[in-house]
Amino acid sequence: MDDRLSYAYGVLRPAPSLERDALSAVRGVADAPVALVRHHDLAAAVSPVPRADFSEAALKAHLEDLEWLEGVARAHHGVVETLGAHATVLPLRLATVYLDDARVRDMLGERQETLTTLLDRLADHVEWGVKVYADASSPAARPAPADTAEAADPGRAYLRQRRQQRHAREDAWSAAAEAVRRIEGQAGTLAVAHARHRPQRGRLAGGAGGAGENVSNDAYLVPRERAEEFRALILDTAQGLPGIRVEVTGPWVPYSFAQVPDAQAAPEGAPQR
Repeated sequence: MDDRLSYAYGVLRPAPSLERDALSAVRGVADAPVALVRHHDLAAAVSPVPRADFSEAALKAHLEDLEWLEGVARAHHGVVETLGAHATVLPLRLATVYLDDARVRDMLGERQETLTTLLDRLADHVEWGVKVYADASSPAARPAPADTAEAADPGRAYLRQRRQQRHAREDAWSAAAEAVRRIEGQAGTLAVAHARHRPQRGRLAGGAGGAGENVSNDAYLVPRERAEEFRALILDTAQGLPGIRVEVTGPWVPYSFAQVPDAQAAPEGAPQR
């Protein structure tokens, strides 16, 4: 049995500049070279990876190793972003592996019509991420200082502080809801598609600014030629609302809108047959 599997990053239409300039310089998962497996006018970017690490059983064990997963994710997304700089790409999920390149070629043939339709739809479009945070710790939401009577009564001061904190949080969430409403209305003038994601919690929730509770976590598909116009519009739309923070990230390869059919039919990481 071959000790290698074929790790697939994404599907695209190959371009001369991609193979000439990009693929020769990029390294993929397990520091492996990246090549294209072709079927007519479609191709999949693939790397050879060790079966010992990427078989179904091995991947289940690796799910407990966050450092290993982070390394794979960084390499995977690095390849996808490289592809996206030269061609429209349909990213595949992390740890999509096939028994060999021939099975990858079979997949391209079996899904050719749907893959071609998706590539046509996403051509010359990028994804922007838009997150809205309710920040009750902002200067506009900070409680007023206690008066003299309250200062002399710690109990009263404590209750007042808790009441003000609750009101500040409610005001921040109300402002955030209004920001989401405004953003969705304005984004629709430029974006051609909108995807909602679950708001982030825990360590991921702070975003680049690090403060506030994530209220919305959305993605928008925007024509490439209007990408910077979209970013400026979203940031301007949220101006003047106290207690909120808006984070716009991108432009990205359109991960949220490139759902390859049957890509998740097998268990996570199971070699495709």
